Amino acid sequence: MTTSLIIPPGLVLILGGLLMPLLARVGLRSLVLIVLPVVTLWLVWTPPLGATLTTPFLGFELILVQTSELARVFATVFSLMGFLGGLFALRQQNTLELAAAFVYAGSAISVTMAGDLITVFIFWEVMAIASTVVIWCGGAKARPAGMRYAAIHMLGGALLMAGIAGEIAATGSTAFTAMDTSTVPRMLILAGILINAGAPPLSAWLPDAYPESSWTGMVFLSAFTTKVAVFVLLRGFPGTEILIPIGFVMVFYGIIYAILENDVRRILAYSIVNQVGFMVIAIGIGTEMALNGAAAHAFVHIIYKALLLMATGSVLLATGKRKCTELGGLFRSMPLTAVCCIIGALSISAFPWTSGFIAKSLISGAAAKEHMETVYLLLVVASAGVLLPDIKVPWFVFFHKDSGLRPKDPPWNMGLAMIILSIFCVGIGVFPAALYGMLPYPVDYEPYTPDHIVYQLQLLLFGALAFYLTLGWLKQTNTITLDVDWLWRRPGPAIAAFLDRFAGYTWEWFVDLVTATAMRLYRLVHSHHGPQGIFGRTWPTGTMAFWTTVMLGAVVIMSYFQ
Repeated sequence: MTTSLIIPPGLVLILGGLLMPLLARVGLRSLVLIVLPVVTLWLVWTPPLGATLTTPFLGFELILVQTSELARVFATVFSLMGFLGGLFALRQQNTLELAAAFVYAGSAISVTMAGDLITVFIFWEVMAIASTVVIWCGGAKARPAGMRYAAIHMLGGALLMAGIAGEIAATGSTAFTAMDTSTVPRMLILAGILINAGAPPLSAWLPDAYPESSWTGMVFLSAFTTKVAVFVLLRGFPGTEILIPIGFVMVFYGIIYAILENDVRRILAYSIVNQVGFMVIAIGIGTEMALNGAAAHAFVHIIYKALLLMATGSVLLATGKRKCTELGGLFRSMPLTAVCCIIGALSISAFPWTSGFIAKSLISGAAAKEHMETVYLLLVVASAGVLLPDIKVPWFVFFHKDSGLRPKDPPWNMGLAMIILSIFCVGIGVFPAALYGMLPYPVDYEPYTPDHIVYQLQLLLFGALAFYLTLGWLKQTNTITLDVDWLWRRPGPAIAAFLDRFAGYTWEWFVDLVTATAMRLYRLVHSHHGPQGIFGRTWPTGTMAFWTTVMLGAVVIMSYFQ
Protein backbone atom coordinates (compact mmCIF):
# COMPACT_ATOMS: atom_id res chain seq x y z
CA MET A 1 0.00 0.00 0.00
CA THR A 2 1.46 3.35 -1.05
CA THR A 3 0.10 6.70 -0.03
CA SER A 4 1.34 10.25 -0.42
CA LEU A 5 -0.25 11.27 2.88
CA ILE A 6 2.36 9.53 5.03
CA ILE A 7 4.73 11.86 6.88
CA PRO A 8 8.09 10.31 7.86
CA PRO A 9 7.99 10.41 11.68
CA GLY A 10 11.73 10.84 12.13
CA LEU A 11 11.85 13.96 9.97
CA VAL A 12 9.67 15.77 12.51
CA LEU A 13 12.36 15.42 15.19
CA ILE A 14 15.16 16.12 12.71
CA LEU A 15 13.57 19.38 11.53
CA GLY A 16 12.70 20.29 15.11
CA GLY A 17 16.31 19.75 16.13
CA LEU A 18 17.63 21.87 13.27
CA LEU A 19 15.24 24.70 14.15
CA MET A 20 15.70 24.45 17.91
CA PRO A 21 18.53 27.04 18.18
CA LEU A 22 16.26 29.58 16.48
CA LEU A 23 13.23 28.63 18.59
CA ALA A 24 15.26 28.96 21.80
CA ARG A 25 15.54 32.68 21.13
CA VAL A 26 11.78 33.11 21.25
CA GLY A 27 11.20 30.88 24.27
CA LEU A 28 9.71 27.92 22.39
CA ARG A 29 12.47 25.42 23.15
CA SER A 30 10.68 23.72 26.06
CA LEU A 31 7.51 23.39 24.01
CA VAL A 32 9.45 21.74 21.18
CA LEU A 33 11.13 19.31 23.60
CA ILE A 34 7.76 18.10 24.88
CA VAL A 35 5.42 18.33 21.89
CA LEU A 36 7.46 17.07 18.94
CA PRO A 37 8.13 13.57 20.35
CA VAL A 38 4.39 13.19 20.99
CA VAL A 39 3.64 14.21 17.40
CA THR A 40 6.28 11.75 16.23
CA LEU A 41 4.71 8.92 18.22
CA TRP A 42 1.32 9.73 16.68
CA LEU A 43 2.85 9.60 13.20
CA VAL A 44 4.42 6.21 14.00
CA TRP A 45 1.02 4.70 14.75
CA THR A 46 -1.13 6.56 12.19
CA PRO A 47 -0.22 4.66 8.97
CA PRO A 48 -1.59 1.11 8.68
CA LEU A 49 0.79 -1.82 8.70
CA GLY A 50 2.37 -2.31 5.29
CA ALA A 51 2.03 1.34 4.26
CA THR A 52 4.99 2.78 2.36
CA LEU A 53 6.28 6.16 1.23
CA THR A 54 8.71 6.16 -1.71
CA THR A 55 10.73 8.71 -3.64
CA PRO A 56 13.12 8.41 -6.62
CA PHE A 57 16.81 8.99 -6.04
CA LEU A 58 19.65 8.55 -8.59
CA GLY A 59 17.78 5.90 -10.51
CA PHE A 60 16.71 4.02 -7.37
CA GLU A 61 13.46 4.08 -5.46
CA LEU A 62 13.99 4.99 -1.82
CA ILE A 63 11.44 3.68 0.67
CA LEU A 64 11.41 6.39 3.33
CA VAL A 65 8.62 4.73 5.32
CA GLN A 66 7.71 1.07 5.49
CA THR A 67 5.53 0.26 8.47
CA SER A 68 5.79 -3.10 10.22
CA GLU A 69 5.32 -4.52 13.71
CA LEU A 70 9.08 -4.56 14.33
CA ALA A 71 9.52 -0.98 13.12
CA ARG A 72 6.70 0.17 15.39
CA VAL A 73 8.25 -1.46 18.46
CA PHE A 74 11.52 0.42 18.03
CA ALA A 75 10.04 3.68 16.70
CA THR A 76 7.64 3.74 19.67
CA VAL A 77 10.31 3.42 22.33
CA PHE A 78 12.57 5.88 20.47
CA SER A 79 9.74 8.45 20.41
CA LEU A 80 9.08 7.78 24.09
CA MET A 81 12.73 8.40 24.87
CA GLY A 82 12.62 11.61 22.85
CA PHE A 83 9.79 12.80 25.08
CA LEU A 84 11.20 11.66 28.43
CA GLY A 85 14.74 12.69 27.50
CA GLY A 86 13.41 16.13 26.56
CA LEU A 87 11.45 16.33 29.83
CA PHE A 88 14.54 15.39 31.82
CA ALA A 89 16.64 17.95 29.91
CA LEU A 90 14.32 20.95 30.21
CA ARG A 91 16.91 22.74 32.37
CA GLN A 92 19.84 21.84 30.14
CA GLN A 93 21.29 25.17 29.00
CA ASN A 94 23.19 23.80 26.02
CA THR A 95 20.70 24.14 23.18
CA LEU A 96 23.18 22.70 20.68
CA GLU A 97 23.24 19.42 22.59
CA LEU A 98 19.45 19.20 22.64
CA ALA A 99 19.24 20.07 18.95
CA ALA A 100 21.77 17.35 18.11
CA ALA A 101 19.92 14.90 20.39
CA PHE A 102 16.65 15.45 18.51
CA VAL A 103 18.38 15.03 15.13
CA TYR A 104 19.93 11.87 16.59
CA ALA A 105 16.57 10.53 17.78
CA GLY A 106 14.85 11.42 14.50
CA SER A 107 17.55 9.65 12.49
CA ALA A 108 17.20 6.54 14.65
CA ILE A 109 13.45 6.48 13.99
CA SER A 110 14.10 7.03 10.28
CA VAL A 111 16.35 3.96 10.17
CA THR A 112 13.64 1.81 11.77
CA MET A 113 11.05 3.02 9.26
CA ALA A 114 13.33 2.71 6.20
CA GLY A 115 12.60 0.08 3.58
CA ASP A 116 15.83 0.15 1.56
CA LEU A 117 19.56 -0.02 2.22
CA ILE A 118 20.37 3.44 0.87
CA THR A 119 17.91 5.16 3.23
CA VAL A 120 19.24 3.08 6.12
CA PHE A 121 22.81 4.19 5.34
CA ILE A 122 21.90 7.89 4.98
CA PHE A 123 20.23 8.13 8.37
CA TRP A 124 22.82 5.78 9.91
CA GLU A 125 25.48 8.35 9.08
CA VAL A 126 23.34 11.28 10.27
CA MET A 127 23.06 9.41 13.58
CA ALA A 128 26.85 9.14 13.80
CA ILE A 129 27.31 12.88 13.19
CA ALA A 130 24.57 13.96 15.61
CA SER A 131 25.72 11.62 18.40
CA THR A 132 29.28 12.91 18.04
CA VAL A 133 28.00 16.45 18.58
CA VAL A 134 26.09 15.27 21.66
CA ILE A 135 29.34 13.85 23.08
CA TRP A 136 31.33 17.00 22.26
CA CYS A 137 28.81 19.08 24.18
CA GLY A 138 29.99 17.34 27.35
CA GLY A 139 32.90 19.76 27.71
CA ALA A 140 36.63 19.94 27.08
CA LYS A 141 37.34 16.38 28.25
CA ALA A 142 34.69 15.08 25.88
CA ARG A 143 36.37 16.49 22.75
CA PRO A 144 39.11 13.83 22.38
CA ALA A 145 36.64 11.09 23.36
CA GLY A 146 34.28 12.40 20.69
CA MET A 147 37.05 12.32 18.11
CA ARG A 148 37.84 8.69 18.95
CA TYR A 149 34.12 7.90 18.80
CA ALA A 150 33.82 9.57 15.40
CA ALA A 151 36.84 7.66 14.05
CA ILE A 152 35.40 4.29 15.08
CA HIS A 153 31.99 5.12 13.60
CA MET A 154 33.60 6.38 10.40
CA LEU A 155 35.18 2.94 10.11
CA GLY A 156 31.83 1.27 10.72
CA GLY A 157 30.13 3.56 8.21
CA ALA A 158 32.80 2.85 5.60
CA LEU A 159 32.33 -0.91 6.02
CA LEU A 160 28.56 -0.52 5.80
CA MET A 161 28.79 1.67 2.70
CA ALA A 162 31.18 -0.74 0.97
CA GLY A 163 28.91 -3.66 1.80
CA ILE A 164 25.77 -1.91 0.58
CA ALA A 165 27.48 -0.82 -2.65
CA GLY A 166 28.66 -4.38 -3.25
CA GLU A 167 25.23 -5.82 -2.46
CA ILE A 168 23.51 -3.43 -4.88
CA ALA A 169 26.09 -4.18 -7.58
CA ALA A 170 25.62 -7.93 -7.12
CA THR A 171 21.82 -8.03 -6.89
CA GLY A 172 20.72 -4.82 -8.59
CA SER A 173 18.33 -4.22 -5.68
CA THR A 174 18.35 -1.82 -2.73
CA ALA A 175 15.74 -3.82 -0.79
CA PHE A 176 16.37 -4.12 2.94
CA THR A 177 15.54 -7.77 3.58
CA ALA A 178 16.96 -10.70 5.53
CA MET A 179 20.43 -11.69 4.35
CA ASP A 180 23.03 -14.36 5.02
CA THR A 181 26.80 -14.05 5.20
CA SER A 182 27.56 -15.95 1.99
CA THR A 183 29.13 -12.98 0.19
CA VAL A 184 31.83 -10.46 1.05
CA PRO A 185 29.49 -7.42 0.76
CA ARG A 186 27.07 -8.96 3.25
CA MET A 187 29.91 -9.74 5.65
CA LEU A 188 30.98 -6.09 5.39
CA ILE A 189 27.42 -4.98 6.15
CA LEU A 190 27.35 -7.25 9.20
CA ALA A 191 30.73 -5.94 10.39
CA GLY A 192 29.60 -2.32 10.08
CA ILE A 193 26.45 -3.06 12.08
CA LEU A 194 28.32 -4.93 14.81
CA ILE A 195 30.64 -1.97 15.37
CA ASN A 196 27.61 0.17 16.23
CA ALA A 197 26.26 -2.62 18.43
CA GLY A 198 29.41 -2.49 20.55
CA ALA A 199 30.68 -5.92 19.52
CA PRO A 200 34.30 -6.99 20.04
CA PRO A 201 37.04 -6.13 19.39
CA LEU A 202 36.01 -2.45 19.25
CA SER A 203 33.52 -2.46 22.15
CA ALA A 204 35.60 0.05 24.09
CA TRP A 205 34.33 3.01 22.05
CA LEU A 206 31.16 2.94 24.16
CA PRO A 207 32.60 3.21 27.70
CA ASP A 208 35.25 5.55 26.32
CA ALA A 209 32.88 8.13 24.84
CA TYR A 210 29.44 7.91 26.47
CA PRO A 211 30.52 8.72 30.07
CA GLU A 212 32.22 11.92 28.91
CA SER A 213 28.93 13.40 27.69
CA SER A 214 26.84 15.68 29.87
CA TRP A 215 24.38 14.60 32.56
CA THR A 216 21.63 14.66 29.93
CA GLY A 217 23.69 13.58 26.92
CA MET A 218 24.31 10.02 28.05
CA VAL A 219 20.57 9.45 28.52
CA PHE A 220 20.04 10.08 24.80
CA LEU A 221 23.19 8.22 23.77
CA SER A 222 22.20 5.06 25.63
CA ALA A 223 18.89 4.80 23.79
CA PHE A 224 19.69 4.91 20.10
CA THR A 225 22.98 3.81 18.52
CA THR A 226 23.27 0.28 19.90
CA LYS A 227 19.52 -0.38 19.72
CA VAL A 228 19.33 0.79 16.10
CA ALA A 229 22.10 -1.73 15.41
CA VAL A 230 19.99 -4.40 17.15
CA PHE A 231 17.01 -3.46 14.95
CA VAL A 232 19.07 -3.71 11.76
CA LEU A 233 20.43 -7.09 12.88
CA LEU A 234 16.90 -8.27 13.63
CA ARG A 235 15.76 -7.27 10.19
CA GLY A 236 18.87 -8.09 8.18
CA PHE A 237 20.55 -11.08 9.85
CA PRO A 238 18.04 -13.15 11.89
CA GLY A 239 19.31 -16.65 12.59
CA THR A 240 22.96 -15.87 11.75
CA GLU A 241 24.66 -18.34 14.09
CA ILE A 242 27.96 -16.45 14.37
CA LEU A 243 26.04 -13.86 16.39
CA ILE A 244 25.63 -16.30 19.29
CA PRO A 245 29.34 -16.47 20.28
CA ILE A 246 29.75 -12.77 19.52
CA GLY A 247 26.85 -12.03 21.86
CA PHE A 248 28.33 -14.12 24.66
CA VAL A 249 31.67 -12.32 24.36
CA MET A 250 29.78 -9.03 24.70
CA VAL A 251 27.86 -10.30 27.74
CA PHE A 252 30.87 -11.54 29.73
CA TYR A 253 33.14 -8.71 28.61
CA GLY A 254 30.57 -6.20 29.85
CA ILE A 255 30.05 -8.02 33.15
CA ILE A 256 33.76 -8.33 33.97
CA TYR A 257 34.63 -4.74 33.15
CA ALA A 258 31.56 -3.36 34.94
CA ILE A 259 32.60 -5.27 38.08
CA LEU A 260 36.12 -3.83 37.90
CA GLU A 261 35.10 -0.26 37.10
CA ASN A 262 35.08 2.58 39.65
CA ASP A 263 33.33 5.21 37.53
CA VAL A 264 29.53 4.94 37.88
CA ARG A 265 28.82 6.11 34.34
CA ARG A 266 31.40 3.72 32.89
CA ILE A 267 29.79 0.88 34.86
CA LEU A 268 26.49 1.65 33.14
CA ALA A 269 28.27 1.97 29.78
CA TYR A 270 29.75 -1.51 30.14
CA SER A 271 26.31 -2.68 31.22
CA ILE A 272 24.94 -1.47 27.88
CA VAL A 273 27.42 -3.75 26.12
CA ASN A 274 26.47 -6.82 28.17
CA GLN A 275 22.74 -6.19 27.80
CA VAL A 276 23.02 -5.74 24.02
CA GLY A 277 24.93 -9.02 24.05
CA PHE A 278 21.76 -10.81 25.21
CA MET A 279 19.89 -9.30 22.25
CA VAL A 280 22.60 -10.35 19.79
CA ILE A 281 22.44 -13.92 21.14
CA ALA A 282 18.68 -13.98 20.64
CA ILE A 283 19.06 -12.77 17.04
CA GLY A 284 21.59 -15.51 16.45
CA ILE A 285 19.13 -18.13 17.73
CA GLY A 286 16.74 -16.77 15.14
CA THR A 287 13.42 -18.39 16.06
CA GLU A 288 10.25 -16.30 16.31
CA MET A 289 10.34 -16.55 20.11
CA ALA A 290 13.99 -15.48 20.23
CA LEU A 291 13.45 -12.55 17.85
CA ASN A 292 10.48 -11.45 19.97
CA GLY A 293 12.80 -11.68 22.98
CA ALA A 294 15.45 -9.52 21.31
CA ALA A 295 12.87 -6.86 20.38
CA ALA A 296 11.25 -6.92 23.82
CA HIS A 297 14.61 -6.78 25.58
CA ALA A 298 15.68 -3.82 23.45
CA PHE A 299 12.43 -2.02 24.33
CA VAL A 300 12.71 -2.52 28.10
CA HIS A 301 16.47 -2.00 28.15
CA ILE A 302 16.09 1.48 26.70
CA ILE A 303 13.64 2.28 29.50
CA TYR A 304 15.48 0.92 32.52
CA LYS A 305 18.89 2.03 31.27
CA ALA A 306 17.56 5.56 30.77
CA LEU A 307 16.18 5.43 34.32
CA LEU A 308 19.55 4.41 35.76
CA LEU A 309 21.34 7.09 33.76
CA MET A 310 18.85 9.74 34.82
CA ALA A 311 19.46 8.76 38.44
CA THR A 312 23.24 8.90 38.11
CA GLY A 313 22.95 12.02 35.94
CA SER A 314 21.01 13.68 38.75
CA VAL A 315 23.80 12.73 41.15
CA LEU A 316 26.42 14.10 38.75
CA LEU A 317 24.52 17.37 38.36
CA ALA A 318 24.07 17.74 42.12
CA THR A 319 27.56 16.71 43.27
CA GLY A 320 29.84 16.96 40.25
CA LYS A 321 31.15 13.50 41.14
CA ARG A 322 30.82 10.16 39.32
CA LYS A 323 33.20 7.72 41.02
CA CYS A 324 32.11 5.10 43.53
CA THR A 325 34.98 6.09 45.81
CA GLU A 326 33.64 9.66 45.95
CA LEU A 327 29.98 8.81 46.60
CA GLY A 328 27.93 6.96 49.19
CA GLY A 329 25.08 7.51 51.63
CA LEU A 330 23.11 9.74 49.26
CA PHE A 331 19.80 8.04 50.08
CA ARG A 332 19.56 10.34 53.08
CA SER A 333 19.16 13.46 50.97
CA MET A 334 18.08 12.01 47.57
CA PRO A 335 15.38 9.46 48.48
CA LEU A 336 13.39 9.77 45.22
CA THR A 337 16.50 9.31 43.10
CA ALA A 338 17.56 6.32 45.23
CA VAL A 339 14.16 4.59 44.86
CA CYS A 340 14.10 5.15 41.10
CA CYS A 341 17.66 3.84 40.80
CA ILE A 342 16.71 0.70 42.75
CA ILE A 343 13.73 0.09 40.46
CA GLY A 344 16.01 0.41 37.45
CA ALA A 345 18.52 -2.00 39.01
CA LEU A 346 15.76 -4.54 39.77
CA SER A 347 14.54 -4.29 36.19
CA ILE A 348 17.97 -4.79 34.64
CA SER A 349 18.45 -7.76 36.99
CA ALA A 350 15.19 -9.32 35.65
CA PHE A 351 13.46 -9.32 39.04
CA PRO A 352 9.93 -10.77 38.75
CA TRP A 353 7.22 -8.17 38.15
CA THR A 354 9.65 -5.85 36.45
CA SER A 355 10.12 -5.29 32.73
CA GLY A 356 13.46 -7.08 32.51
CA PHE A 357 11.93 -10.34 33.74
CA ILE A 358 9.29 -10.65 31.03
CA ALA A 359 11.80 -9.81 28.25
CA LYS A 360 14.86 -11.86 29.23
CA SER A 361 12.75 -14.92 29.90
CA LEU A 362 11.74 -14.99 26.24
CA ILE A 363 15.40 -15.33 25.23
CA SER A 364 16.27 -18.12 27.67
CA GLY A 365 12.94 -19.80 26.89
CA ALA A 366 13.76 -19.74 23.18
CA ALA A 367 17.13 -21.43 23.82
CA ALA A 368 15.47 -24.10 25.97
CA LYS A 369 12.72 -24.67 23.39
CA GLU A 370 15.34 -25.29 20.68
CA HIS A 371 17.25 -27.69 22.98
CA MET A 372 20.35 -25.50 22.84
CA GLU A 373 21.71 -26.73 26.16
CA THR A 374 25.07 -24.96 26.06
CA VAL A 375 23.50 -21.65 25.08
CA TYR A 376 20.87 -22.01 27.80
CA LEU A 377 23.42 -22.81 30.52
CA LEU A 378 25.61 -19.89 29.49
CA LEU A 379 22.57 -17.61 29.60
CA VAL A 380 21.88 -18.83 33.15
CA VAL A 381 25.48 -18.09 34.19
CA ALA A 382 25.32 -14.68 32.50
CA SER A 383 21.99 -13.85 34.17
CA ALA A 384 23.48 -14.63 37.57
CA GLY A 385 26.71 -12.80 36.86
CA VAL A 386 25.03 -9.66 35.59
CA LEU A 387 23.54 -9.09 39.04
CA LEU A 388 26.93 -8.13 40.49
CA PRO A 389 27.44 -4.93 38.46
CA ASP A 390 23.69 -4.21 38.57
CA ILE A 391 23.72 -3.99 42.37
CA LYS A 392 26.93 -1.95 42.40
CA VAL A 393 25.46 1.32 41.22
CA PRO A 394 22.67 1.80 43.82
CA TRP A 395 24.80 0.25 46.59
CA PHE A 396 27.94 2.34 46.20
CA VAL A 397 26.14 5.56 45.26
CA PHE A 398 23.30 5.55 47.80
CA PHE A 399 24.01 3.04 50.58
CA HIS A 400 27.73 2.46 50.94
CA LYS A 401 30.03 4.33 53.31
CA ASP A 402 28.67 7.82 53.88
CA SER A 403 30.53 10.36 51.78
CA GLY A 404 29.19 13.29 53.78
CA LEU A 405 27.55 14.76 50.67
CA ARG A 406 23.99 16.01 51.13
CA PRO A 407 22.65 17.00 47.70
CA LYS A 408 18.92 17.32 47.18
CA ASP A 409 16.72 15.43 44.78
CA PRO A 410 16.69 16.98 41.30
CA PRO A 411 14.11 19.54 40.05
CA TRP A 412 10.53 18.48 39.31
CA ASN A 413 11.02 17.80 35.60
CA MET A 414 13.91 15.42 36.22
CA GLY A 415 12.07 13.68 39.03
CA LEU A 416 8.93 13.36 36.90
CA ALA A 417 10.88 11.75 34.05
CA MET A 418 12.35 9.20 36.47
CA ILE A 419 8.95 8.47 38.02
CA ILE A 420 7.38 7.86 34.59
CA LEU A 421 10.20 5.49 33.62
CA SER A 422 9.84 3.68 36.96
CA ILE A 423 6.12 3.23 36.28
CA PHE A 424 6.98 1.74 32.88
CA CYS A 425 9.51 -0.64 34.46
CA VAL A 426 6.95 -1.98 36.91
CA GLY A 427 3.88 -1.65 34.66
CA ILE A 428 5.36 -3.66 31.79
CA GLY A 429 6.53 -6.28 34.27
CA VAL A 430 3.09 -6.61 35.86
CA PHE A 431 1.16 -6.41 32.57
CA PRO A 432 3.45 -8.04 29.97
CA ALA A 433 0.61 -8.47 27.47
CA ALA A 434 0.87 -4.76 26.62
CA LEU A 435 4.39 -5.26 25.28
CA TYR A 436 3.86 -8.78 23.97
CA GLY A 437 1.00 -7.50 21.82
CA MET A 438 3.36 -5.13 20.00
CA LEU A 439 5.98 -7.73 19.09
CA PRO A 440 6.45 -8.83 15.48
CA TYR A 441 5.35 -12.45 16.04
CA PRO A 442 2.49 -13.95 18.08
CA VAL A 443 3.60 -14.65 21.65
CA ASP A 444 2.59 -17.98 23.12
CA TYR A 445 4.48 -17.71 26.38
CA GLU A 446 3.56 -17.23 30.02
CA PRO A 447 6.44 -15.79 32.07
CA TYR A 448 4.67 -16.00 35.43
CA THR A 449 4.60 -19.71 36.10
CA PRO A 450 5.46 -20.85 39.65
CA ASP A 451 8.56 -22.77 38.58
CA HIS A 452 9.90 -19.85 36.54
CA ILE A 453 9.32 -17.35 39.35
CA VAL A 454 10.96 -19.63 41.93
CA TYR A 455 13.85 -20.34 39.56
CA GLN A 456 14.47 -16.62 38.91
CA LEU A 457 14.26 -15.73 42.59
CA GLN A 458 16.77 -18.47 43.40
CA LEU A 459 19.07 -17.10 40.72
CA LEU A 460 18.77 -13.58 42.10
CA LEU A 461 19.31 -14.74 45.68
CA PHE A 462 22.42 -16.59 44.57
CA GLY A 463 23.65 -13.45 42.82
CA ALA A 464 22.90 -11.33 45.90
CA LEU A 465 24.77 -13.82 48.09
CA ALA A 466 27.72 -13.72 45.72
CA PHE A 467 27.69 -9.93 45.89
CA TYR A 468 27.67 -10.00 49.68
CA LEU A 469 30.47 -12.56 49.89
CA THR A 470 32.65 -10.70 47.39
CA LEU A 471 31.85 -7.22 48.69
CA GLY A 472 35.35 -6.84 50.09
CA TRP A 473 36.82 -7.74 46.72
CA LEU A 474 34.33 -5.48 44.93
CA LYS A 475 35.17 -2.55 47.20
CA GLN A 476 36.23 0.19 44.86
CA THR A 477 39.63 1.79 44.66
CA ASN A 478 40.46 5.05 42.95
CA THR A 479 41.95 3.42 39.87
CA ILE A 480 41.21 3.25 36.17
CA THR A 481 40.46 0.15 34.11
CA LEU A 482 42.54 -0.57 31.03
CA ASP A 483 40.52 -1.65 28.01
CA VAL A 484 41.36 -2.37 24.40
CA ASP A 485 40.99 1.33 23.63
CA TRP A 486 44.45 1.60 25.24
CA LEU A 487 45.75 0.39 21.88
CA TRP A 488 44.63 3.56 20.12
CA ARG A 489 44.99 5.84 23.12
CA ARG A 490 48.68 5.09 23.90
CA PRO A 491 50.50 3.04 21.24
CA GLY A 492 48.24 4.57 18.59
CA PRO A 493 49.57 8.13 18.90
CA ALA A 494 53.14 6.79 19.24
CA ILE A 495 52.74 4.73 16.08
CA ALA A 496 51.16 7.70 14.32
CA ALA A 497 54.07 9.92 15.36
CA PHE A 498 56.56 7.29 14.16
CA LEU A 499 54.76 6.98 10.82
CA ASP A 500 54.67 10.76 10.56
CA ARG A 501 58.43 10.98 11.11
CA PHE A 502 58.99 8.04 8.76
CA ALA A 503 56.89 9.73 6.10
CA GLY A 504 58.87 12.95 6.62
CA TYR A 505 62.21 11.19 6.30
CA THR A 506 60.97 9.23 3.28
CA TRP A 507 59.77 12.40 1.59
CA GLU A 508 63.07 14.18 2.26
CA TRP A 509 64.99 11.18 0.87
CA PHE A 510 62.74 11.13 -2.20
CA VAL A 511 63.18 14.89 -2.76
CA ASP A 512 66.96 14.59 -2.39
CA LEU A 513 66.99 11.63 -4.80
CA VAL A 514 64.91 13.47 -7.39
CA THR A 515 67.05 16.62 -6.99
CA ALA A 516 70.32 14.69 -7.35
CA THR A 517 69.02 12.79 -10.38
CA ALA A 518 67.83 16.02 -11.97
CA MET A 519 71.21 17.65 -11.38
CA ARG A 520 73.05 14.67 -12.92
CA LEU A 521 70.73 14.78 -15.90
CA TYR A 522 71.28 18.52 -16.20
CA ARG A 523 75.07 18.12 -16.12
CA LEU A 524 74.90 15.33 -18.72
CA VAL A 525 72.75 17.41 -21.07
CA HIS A 526 74.88 20.49 -20.45
CA SER A 527 78.07 18.57 -21.24
CA HIS A 528 76.75 17.70 -24.73
CA HIS A 529 74.55 20.67 -25.50
CA GLY A 530 76.29 23.42 -23.59
CA PRO A 531 78.56 26.02 -25.23
CA GLN A 532 81.52 23.59 -25.13
CA GLY A 533 79.48 20.41 -25.82
CA ILE A 534 79.75 18.47 -28.98
CA PHE A 535 76.22 19.43 -30.02
CA GLY A 536 76.58 22.99 -28.88
CA ARG A 537 79.70 23.94 -30.85
CA THR A 538 79.61 25.51 -34.34
CA TRP A 539 80.42 22.88 -36.99
CA PRO A 540 82.04 23.70 -40.41
CA THR A 541 79.84 23.25 -43.50
CA GLY A 542 82.09 20.53 -44.88
CA THR A 543 81.82 18.45 -41.74
CA MET A 544 78.02 18.73 -41.80
CA ALA A 545 77.94 17.69 -45.45
CA PHE A 546 80.17 14.69 -44.69
CA TRP A 547 77.96 13.40 -41.90
CA THR A 548 74.82 14.00 -43.97
CA THR A 549 76.33 11.83 -46.70
CA VAL A 550 77.19 9.11 -44.16
CA MET A 551 73.63 9.08 -42.79
CA LEU A 552 72.07 8.91 -46.26
CA GLY A 553 74.40 6.05 -47.15
CA ALA A 554 73.39 4.20 -44.00
CA VAL A 555 69.72 4.64 -44.90
CA VAL A 556 70.32 3.26 -48.43
CA ILE A 557 72.19 0.23 -47.07
CA MET A 558 69.50 -0.50 -44.47
CA SER A 559 66.78 -0.34 -47.13
CA TYR A 560 68.28 -3.42 -48.85
CA PHE A 561 67.67 -5.51 -45.70
CA GLN A 562 63.95 -4.73 -45.52
